[in-house]
Amino acid sequence: MNLILIIAHHGNPWRSAITGEFRVDSKELKQAGLKVTLPRMKILKMLRHPDSPHLTAEVIHRMLADSGEDIGLPTVYRVLTQFETAGLVKRHHFEGGQSVFELDQGKHHDHILCLDCGRIEEFCDEDIEQRQQLIAQRLGFELAEHRLLLYGHCIRPDCPHRPPDRDDADQTVSS
Repeated sequence: MNLILIIAHHGNPWRSAITGEFRVDSKELKQAGLKVTLPRMKILKMLRHPDSPHLTAEVIHRMLADSGEDIGLPTVYRVLTQFETAGLVKRHHFEGGQSVFELDQGKHHDHILCLDCGRIEEFCDEDIEQRQQLIAQRLGFELAEHRLLLYGHCIRPDCPHRPPDRDDADQTVSS
């Protein structure tokens, strides 16, 4: 039996410029030294959740526990490291020192991180990509890899991720 695991990212348009789907079958998992196991399947399910494509091991562990799964934090770390080694996920080191994992869909993209709530957005911009290539060439380099991470503060008044305003919270308590 040849099991096919479909991993898909279903982000909405403002959340992610990366859409699509890719497949990992049991043959590729075995070639990477990985068997198809329940913990691996459950962790993959968490990683492809449309509302949270960038997760720490701790958040994945908490989500698994909240859904009634008995998968320990060391197992989550071990599986994520195995997935990274096999090329299934990418590990990022964003602000705060914790590693954040996302499915590797094979398409380059960059990130912007909200300094207020920690929300991470993905984006692709061909002008930025071309400019980086030109800069590298001008300085005598051939780019092998690059990562662009922008930090900012969300300015959308209706941002659902924005923490409550402290002044509003103080007024509510004193009323």
